[in-house]
Amino acid sequence: MNKHAPLGIDLAGVQAGRLAPADYAREFADCEAPLTAHQAVTEADRCHYCYDAPCSQACPADIDVPGFIHRVAQNNTRGAAELILKANVLGGICSRVCPTENLCQQACVRNAQDGKPLNIALLQRFATDQFFADGGKPLFVRAPATGKRVAVVGAGPAGLAVAHQLAVAGHEVDMFDASPKAGGLNEYGLARYKVGEDFASKEVAWLLSVGGIHFHPQTRLGLDVQLNTLREEYDAVFLGLGLAAVNDASLGSAEPTGVMDAVDFIARLRQSTDLSQLPVGRNVVVIGGGMTAIDAAVQAKKLGARDVTLVYRRGAESMKASPKEQAFAKDNGVTLRYWSAPLAYEQQNNQVTGVTFSVMAQSDTGLADSGERYTLAADWVLKAIGQAYDPAPAGAAITLKQGRILTNEQGQTSLPGVWAGGDCCFGGLDLTVDAVRQGKIAAVSIAQALSVATSHADFAGEHAHG
Repeated sequence: MNKHAPLGIDLAGVQAGRLAPADYAREFADCEAPLTAHQAVTEADRCHYCYDAPCSQACPADIDVPGFIHRVAQNNTRGAAELILKANVLGGICSRVCPTENLCQQACVRNAQDGKPLNIALLQRFATDQFFADGGKPLFVRAPATGKRVAVVGAGPAGLAVAHQLAVAGHEVDMFDASPKAGGLNEYGLARYKVGEDFASKEVAWLLSVGGIHFHPQTRLGLDVQLNTLREEYDAVFLGLGLAAVNDASLGSAEPTGVMDAVDFIARLRQSTDLSQLPVGRNVVVIGGGMTAIDAAVQAKKLGARDVTLVYRRGAESMKASPKEQAFAKDNGVTLRYWSAPLAYEQQNNQVTGVTFSVMAQSDTGLADSGERYTLAADWVLKAIGQAYDPAPAGAAITLKQGRILTNEQGQTSLPGVWAGGDCCFGGLDLTVDAVRQGKIAAVSIAQALSVATSHADFAGEHAHG
């Protein structure tokens, strides 16, 4: 009997230290081994170096894919990394987490020829890993100081991309984030087996080393700083707020102990220095169908859970998680159940003991409850039913569309002097690489606005003294 368990409940199944110390390192090692130098050159030699390459067109960050692959083939890894990082300053992390099978690799002409596209992701990782292993020598030189100041709220991919580009242009950037570390989801929201060895922090440290970016951790918009104040004190403001709110799955009653948000579980695991100290249930149920659900389910299994079941309300083809990710979960011992919607938490003395589901069916009017029920035993339930933009910190003055910030093609919001990008904005792909794309677009727009403002000020000054 667990001495911390409510009276009458045996929680021996919720334990830490299920694995031997060496097993944690093995379970959470890279899910895909990096290429060796020989393998990288061999793979690069398969490239046709297409003119107006479809792979480059499919990359949201506009990386010159044939260009960097050609440099890999020539053993010029620094040159390859330079092409990547000048287009996508987070190219290292993107090589690990970007769904390239749906983007650049899907567009590779090798697909049509032999059904085997180049492994662009692993080639990109090889180039960037070699660059950072060699000390990450500077690629960028800051322009002379402009005297302009920009506030960036949110240190995720979009905010980092904006901050870096504006700092290189000579502007001073103050970056604010509610978390202790910069990086956003790259630091707190990715599976540990996808991004290991503290790579996310190392890449951010290199990005910030360009200078001119002043990071203010644990500073929350709406509490520690106000948007109106930032608009008054800075020449421009960028909002990269992400999706801070978690969709509700209370199922009409207070949640019992043992029910938690999957994003919190993943963040805790990502920041842990000793995985053997993390508890995990014996029978874990994960509710959801996206990448967060997959990452949570697989990591629960890797921590030593006996049974992990991921339950989704529609069919496999409707899941946001790709077929590749679904297959990866199954390969790691996760059971996937489809066409099931959570109906109620089963509990005893306020401790979750299971989840009852409604079997769903597709009807002419949409998703319908078939009336059939079943219950899965669970001492842990991880909710991964999606996140939402929280409008409270920025206030009601910013126009939203379908619950997210509405911007124009340049990333401008409805508030003058305020830009936005990343997952908090309407119309994006909710991907790191797309957040970088939005950040780059906003940075160009901000720089142009600051240049125009400087020109107007100079013009007014000349006439005032003329």
